[in-house]
Amino acid sequence: MTGLITVPAPVIRRAEKGDAAALADLKKRTFRATFVDGPIAVPYSAENIARFEVEVYSPEAVAAELADPRRAQWVVQDEAGTLVAYAHAGPCKLPHPEADAGQGELYQLYVDQDWQGHGLGRALMDRVLDWLAETMPGPVWIGVFSENFPAQAVYAKRGFAKVGEYDFKVGDHRDREYILRRA
Repeated sequence: MTGLITVPAPVIRRAEKGDAAALADLKKRTFRATFVDGPIAVPYSAENIARFEVEVYSPEAVAAELADPRRAQWVVQDEAGTLVAYAHAGPCKLPHPEADAGQGELYQLYVDQDWQGHGLGRALMDRVLDWLAETMPGPVWIGVFSENFPAQAVYAKRGFAKVGEYDFKVGDHRDREYILRRA
């Protein structure tokens, strides 16, 4: 006996309506870890963050996303059942003259910091791209923060190229976002 312990691999599955509260918590936690407390640290005001979190990351907002049949979300849960990563996709809503709602967009893909480097982001991206190819054939779009260089590098490796820019609102704060497209 070698003394090694086998730990079950994380499970990737489609998110369900019962995941709304846990997924909302994960979304808020990973957003904060990236853009508030983490390496990018945008100087959002407390009021803007609070408003954004209610509008976008409340359990009610996430439940509404999960109920939308045009969207899909995947979650990764660890052996204890805790959600540690997610991806969210649906009809394109980016403000670009060549984009339309018949084309697909990756809205979000986040991996909890403790789980980064284990291939979860790549696995989620594969699921999203496969689903979009089946349900919304054509170009795939992504909006990415202009200062999020690691994410931009990941997307470039997957064939995405910058085709525009727009302002993304976090409360009243406006972030410069790049519009990326993969043909």
